[in-house]
Amino acid sequence: MKVIDETLLDTTTRNAEESPRLRKNYNFHKSESDPVNWMLNGLQRGTFVQPHRHLAPERDEMVVVLRGRVASFVFDEAGNVTQKAVIDPQAGIYGFYIPAGEWHGLLVLQDGTVVYEVKQGPFAPLTPGNVAPWSPSPDDAGAVTRFLERLEAELE
Repeated sequence: MKVIDETLLDTTTRNAEESPRLRKNYNFHKSESDPVNWMLNGLQRGTFVQPHRHLAPERDEMVVVLRGRVASFVFDEAGNVTQKAVIDPQAGIYGFYIPAGEWHGLLVLQDGTVVYEVKQGPFAPLTPGNVAPWSPSPDDAGAVTRFLERLEAELE
């Protein structure tokens, strides 16, 4: 049995803090080829989760925030925000579900955020058709900063 407790959340947070990407998974599945991928994601403010979809192959996604806060966004084909929600367990809003094929992304609102994520396996790396063409490249720090600021402004 693996228990999700403060110690595991703290370890996952430390690993995210030490990661150049400011996020780090703790996987419960044994292999990326498992039929279900369930994991904790430690997230720090400033991490960039490039907007994407899970279309080929189709994958629904479920995220529950265990600690911290995130904003979840759904986008149309042109990159306009069509839905948004601040996910904050302290406010009674615990998670979100994204059906396969929807463009989505998130903004970390609090350092030390840890989410529990479930997706159908096996793991499938994002292909170019599943990465939003209107989103900045993770390698372009200036464009990423502007994009994250745009998402934050959507919450005002």
